[in-house]
Amino acid sequence: MYQVDLNSDIGESFGNYKLGFDAEVAKYITSANIACGWHAGDPVVMNRTVKIAKEKRLQIGAHPGLPDLMGFGRRKMDLTAEETKAYIKYQLGALMAFAEGLDINVEHLKPHGALYNLAAEDKKLAVAIAEAVYEVDQNIILVGLANSKLIQAGLEQGLQVANEVFADRAYNFDGTLVSRKKEGAVIHDSTLVVERVVRMVKKGEVEAITGDKIEIEADTVCVHGDNPQAVELTSKIREGLEKEGIKIIAMSNL
Repeated sequence: MYQVDLNSDIGESFGNYKLGFDAEVAKYITSANIACGWHAGDPVVMNRTVKIAKEKRLQIGAHPGLPDLMGFGRRKMDLTAEETKAYIKYQLGALMAFAEGLDINVEHLKPHGALYNLAAEDKKLAVAIAEAVYEVDQNIILVGLANSKLIQAGLEQGLQVANEVFADRAYNFDGTLVSRKKEGAVIHDSTLVVERVVRMVKKGEVEAITGDKIEIEADTVCVHGDNPQAVELTSKIREGLEKEGIKIIAMSNL
């Protein structure tokens, strides 16, 4: 039987600024990556988002980013291993406090934006993230780009890992994501998106932007829900997977 988790990055509003359609997206996913206040989110939003996730019976995970609200955590920073570990622990601890207050557990951690992309290729950074998670809670699942350095570091550290694939993002030949600055980085054709996701889950492969076929492992699929069209796309992805006989379950149950 084929099975996969559907995750989405939510809780990314901040103060008076609203981003995303968290309650709507929550209807279709199984795991929620909740922003921890550095690239997006704030204490009130975090608490509210954890409540939404609990009401929808979603698995919750920390979504730590770089301290870059202005750049939404998408600008690169030069970090030491010590800084990286401290940043991860700080944000993970914050979310764990809100989760404990609502009597649920933080089950996974997925870095955000530039931190995620850097850790996919930088082994030292990946190791620092994996060590930080391990030192806080060895049972937390580390989510990273499929077949990346972060997945490798997590396995070496003795953590459970989840290989993540992206429904609406183009891939380079080496398995990394095409930069959002380049044309074609985001795929808008919903039919094509669903076909790509099904192919990744059932065949373990995806077509790179170069036209080449690359092997990929899909434990969890990231679906973006920060605009009304994306909410509809999330619904179509779930419907398309279920039509293909693919069971949708939280990553902790895989």
